Amino acid sequence: MFKTRLLSGIVLVILIAAALIPGGYVTLAAMLIISYVGVFELLRVYGIETRLIGWISYVATGLLYILLACDWAAYILPLIIAFIIILLGVYVFAYPSFSDKEVMAALFSFMYVALMLSFVYRIRVLAHGGALVVMVFVCSWVNDTLAYCAGITLGKHKMSPKLSPKKSVEGLIGGLLGSFLVGLGYGFFFNAQVEEIAHAPIVFAVAGLLGAAVSVIGDLAASAIKRNNDIKDYGTLIPGHGGVLDRFDSIIITAPIVYYCFAYLL
Repeated sequence: MFKTRLLSGIVLVILIAAALIPGGYVTLAAMLIISYVGVFELLRVYGIETRLIGWISYVATGLLYILLACDWAAYILPLIIAFIIILLGVYVFAYPSFSDKEVMAALFSFMYVALMLSFVYRIRVLAHGGALVVMVFVCSWVNDTLAYCAGITLGKHKMSPKLSPKKSVEGLIGGLLGSFLVGLGYGFFFNAQVEEIAHAPIVFAVAGLLGAAVSVIGDLAASAIKRNNDIKDYGTLIPGHGGVLDRFDSIIITAPIVYYCFAYLL
């Protein structure tokens, strides 16, 4: 199991690098595919992946990325409003074909997966986006690794005993501190290798800290959904890891935080 998980993890990192390094439409297409798979996985949890409201979520996901491709981000909010109105229209005119919970699940799948993941692409198209997007993975995967190491060696106090018994407060602090320091170091590297910008190390450190903090929420939220619906994994696409949502659960919620840290502070 460990060997399978390790090998698939290496392949996953290579694929992500291949999707992010070129930027542009390559990154856009990669995030669109990942978003579609993630939306499908979440819709499947609620049994609506092939029903009408599920297809509306797929269409909204495609339109979202078309707007980004055309640099029409200003129209994303109208898209969300139209999406909600159409969902409610189907809900009332097809009543009682769909329950309120299914409508909420369709909306949540788009907002939680597609919309949040799209910020990975939005970071990539910023100035020096190729260097900046690395922080998304520092906040999620580096935090996860360092939190695990700190939890194994120092962990004594359970952070969320009912939801994730293995996670500890010490692990949380270790992950946050580690992400802060790695972000700080990466900020100095950015200034030396990419472009010197005033206060860049501080901004990277803050992005690392805030991103790591919300990544914990993303990880636990994905686990809570699985527990509420009695499933082990969201899928089997990534051997040893599960589905897209199992591997990208923290990235989903981290990407918007990192984007706004850089867009407003850097």
